[in-house]
Amino acid sequence: MDEKVTLGVLIGNRGFFPDHLVSEGREEILKVLKEQGIETIALSKEDTEYGSVETLDDAVKCANLFKANREKIHGVLVSLPNFGDERGVANTLKMAGLDVPVLVQAFPDELGKMDLANRRDSFCGKMSVCNNLRQYGIEYSLTELHTVSPSSDDFKGDLQWFTALCRVIHGLKNARIGAIGARTTAFNTVRFSEKLLQDSGITVETIDLSEIFAETEKMSADDKAVKEKIETVKCYIDSEGVPQEALLRMAKLSTVIDNWMEENQLVATAVQCWTSMEENFGIVPCAVMGMMSENLMPSACEVDVCGAVGMYALELASGKPSALVDWNNNYGEDPDKCVLFHCSNWPKSMLKDPKMVYQDIIAGTVGEENSYGACVGRIPAGPMTFARVSTADTEGAVMAYIGEGEFTNDDLNTFGGRGVLEVTGLQDLLYFICENGFEHHVAINSSSVSGVLYEAFEKYLGWEVYYHNPSY
Repeated sequence: MDEKVTLGVLIGNRGFFPDHLVSEGREEILKVLKEQGIETIALSKEDTEYGSVETLDDAVKCANLFKANREKIHGVLVSLPNFGDERGVANTLKMAGLDVPVLVQAFPDELGKMDLANRRDSFCGKMSVCNNLRQYGIEYSLTELHTVSPSSDDFKGDLQWFTALCRVIHGLKNARIGAIGARTTAFNTVRFSEKLLQDSGITVETIDLSEIFAETEKMSADDKAVKEKIETVKCYIDSEGVPQEALLRMAKLSTVIDNWMEENQLVATAVQCWTSMEENFGIVPCAVMGMMSENLMPSACEVDVCGAVGMYALELASGKPSALVDWNNNYGEDPDKCVLFHCSNWPKSMLKDPKMVYQDIIAGTVGEENSYGACVGRIPAGPMTFARVSTADTEGAVMAYIGEGEFTNDDLNTFGGRGVLEVTGLQDLLYFICENGFEHHVAINSSSVSGVLYEAFEKYLGWEVYYHNPSY
C-alpha cells in the first residue's frame, strides 16, 4: 500500500530497574521503525526522563501528544526495555482514547547480563502491562515471541503483521462503499444491513443505475476523457475481437463511475449486473470492475456490499488486488478441492493470460452483442486467503469467516475466471458456511493474511469470526 503507517510509540520505564536500558532501548526501537519505513510519534528526552513513561505526569504528557496527533496515528507500539510501569502504560492509552490497535513488545534479557545493573525483567513486566490493559478495557496485540529484540528478523515480521493490521482497522473504520444499482431480485443472498456496517464505521452510498446511464448519455465518443479511457481499457487487457461500440460503452461507464467515486470519496463499489446492465446499456461491467479492483478500488458483483467489504479488508492487509468469486463446483471426488469461479470481473493480475470476451452464460438471454466485457482466465497455482463478511440482522451482529488455501495446477476444462482450490478440511468449512447461512460469494486474495484479518475482525471490530485452520 502507498499509505505509510504512523505509530505512536510509548517507551515504558520503572525506576527500580536500570535506566540506561530505557535510553538505549528507545534509540534502538526508533531506529528500527525508521528503517522499516514507519513514521513515529513519541515523547522526546526533553519531554520526560529518557523520553519514557513512568509517572502519572509522564502519562498525561504522552496522552496529550497522542491526542494532538490523533488523525495521524494508525496504531500504538508499547515497548518495554525494562519491566515498565503498568499504570503508566494503561493510563496513557486510556487518556489518549485513540481506539487503534496496540502492540506490546518486551526486550529480552541476555544470560550474561543478569546482574542488577543490566537485568531488564521485561519478561515479567509485559504480563503486568497486559493485565492492566485488560483491566482498563483496552484491546491489544502481542508479538509472536514473548520477548523479542527490536533489531531481530522476528520483530520485523511482527511489525509487518502489525502495520497490516493497522491498515485494515484504519481502512475499514473509515470505509465508504458505493452501491451502484438495486440488488437483483434473484439474489436475496446478498441482502445486508447498512446500519450494522455503519456501527463498525463502514458507510454505504447508493446510486441508481438510471443515474449512471443518464450520465453516460451526456458523453460523446469524442470527449477527451472517453478517448483516454478506451485506450486504458485496451492497455488493461487483451480485447481483440471486442466490438468498438462495446469498448466505447465500457469507457463511458468507467468514466462515470470514477467521477462518482471521487466525488463521494469511495474506496470500493458493488455493482448491479444481471440483467439490467446488459439489456439497458449493452455490456457486462466485468472489465470495468476488474480495472477498479486492479487499481486497489475493489468492485463486487451483484450489489454484494459485504463482499466488497471482504475484498477491501484483504487488499488493506496484503496491498494486492482482491476478487469476489463463487464457491462453485466440487472437484471430482477430492473432498479437499473445489472450483472457484466467476464469469468474470477478476483483476487481471490474478489471472494467467487474461482476455476480454462476451459473457457465455448471459449471452444466451440477451445476445452476444450485449454481453462483451467479461475477463476470463485461469488463476495460477499459489497461496491464497479467503474471507466472507456478512450482516446477521436478526442477531444484530456482523459475522465473518476466514482461512487460507492453495490454488493448484489441476486440470480444469471450463470457461470464465476459474481456479482449483485446495483447503484442508474443506468439507468442514462448507458445512459451516451452509449451517450458518453464509452467502455463496467469497472474497479472495493471492496472499497469506488470514491471521491479520482474524485479529482485526474479532478483536478490534468485535465481529463474530470463524477461523478455519488457524495459521498461528
